[in-house]
Amino acid sequence: MEKIYSRSDVLLDANMGYCPGCLHGVIAKIVAEVIEELGIRDDTIAVLPIGCGALISSVLDTDAIIALHGRAPAVATGLKRTATEKFIFAYQGDGDLASIGLAEIMHAANRGENFPVLFVNNGIFGMTGGQMAPTTLIGQKATTAKSGRTPLEGYPMHMCEIISTLKAPVYIERCSLDSPQHILAAKKAIKKAFMNEIEGKGFSFIELLSNCPTNWSMSPQKSLEYMREHTIAEFPLGVYRDETAKED
Repeated sequence: MEKIYSRSDVLLDANMGYCPGCLHGVIAKIVAEVIEELGIRDDTIAVLPIGCGALISSVLDTDAIIALHGRAPAVATGLKRTATEKFIFAYQGDGDLASIGLAEIMHAANRGENFPVLFVNNGIFGMTGGQMAPTTLIGQKATTAKSGRTPLEGYPMHMCEIISTLKAPVYIERCSLDSPQHILAAKKAIKKAFMNEIEGKGFSFIELLSNCPTNWSMSPQKSLEYMREHTIAEFPLGVYRDETAKED
């Protein structure tokens, strides 16, 4: 019988600690596969956030640092500038990146730092109790928006669009994790972003639309349906900047 799939050696056989149906685990899987395919495990340092994303440190067989809340781009900048031979990537959630860390991500992108940021957008503060995040949809409920978000609290922040107004970033793409087809596209985008760093091309930003069945008060299946009907409608998928395509 032909073998068609092998678990990545970069993915440890350990309990991830994520809620049933959470797509953070899918991201860990495809990131591990990309690291293995590129042969960079021994050189990789993951800079992780405060929040659910930090749990990836328990399953990725790489070095990792958990930064203060929102400060992953600043920590990644320091690491990359002082250890240029290392492969650095930052991994952040929407509350971490688009709220307390908004200044950090904007300035790292504006400087064109040579590392990628993986931005997981599930529209909620997950680990801290389901509070409204900068990316929470209008009408979407949260523990701090019991009746659903209204324009009084502001509109969802579109980070790919905001970062694409800057001159320095070389690659910006928004992907989703709601289907096998979209997961494969997300893996391709992550691999491209990682290659940009290896080749010294500059700053890449990959937004990954995700879910939070627990804080959305939905079954995993219902959360995927919600993503397809509402999240993707608010946050269109696609490439928002690709300077590397011009080089090719």
